[in-house]
Amino acid sequence: MPTRGEFYEDWLSPRRIRQGKVGRARVAGAISFLRKEGECYSAVVDRAGRYAVDWTVGDLAPVERLMLRRLPRSLRVRGILRASARLIRNLHEVAQLDFTVRHGAGVVRLDGSLFCDVREPPGRPLCGFYGGLLKRYFEFFDVSCDVQISRCRGTGESSCELLFDTNHSDS
Repeated sequence: MPTRGEFYEDWLSPRRIRQGKVGRARVAGAISFLRKEGECYSAVVDRAGRYAVDWTVGDLAPVERLMLRRLPRSLRVRGILRASARLIRNLHEVAQLDFTVRHGAGVVRLDGSLFCDVREPPGRPLCGFYGGLLKRYFEFFDVSCDVQISRCRGTGESSCELLFDTNHSDS
């Protein structure tokens, strides 16, 4: 984990996040410093994506959570992807998530990723936040899912792209 936890907590405290007092500049600054921490970057942003889902789903009305869980699997997958797109837009207004699904597998394309706005490409994908977010959304609604980053704007691609597959045993 980052060696300067207090530094990041000052920039991005849970209290500030929940109150909506964390602006784009503050988040971008913290992410920029976090990328310099080395190997732990991926683990931290993955976990942050999962936490974002936990906080968001926790705020949903119980009936909304229940309805999504009870949808047939194919509709539940699409519902989860729509909810993910809504969460991402709420976190960063200019982010746009589009998805294609066929038989439980598909592609998520993301334009406007806050994590992938870099001056110098780092040589590794930076959109692990979105991978963690998608995995957690699927887990939360009882769908087992593999997510892989196939393209990242941070490495010079035109947009970020994540592949997902729900075609294996789930609850």
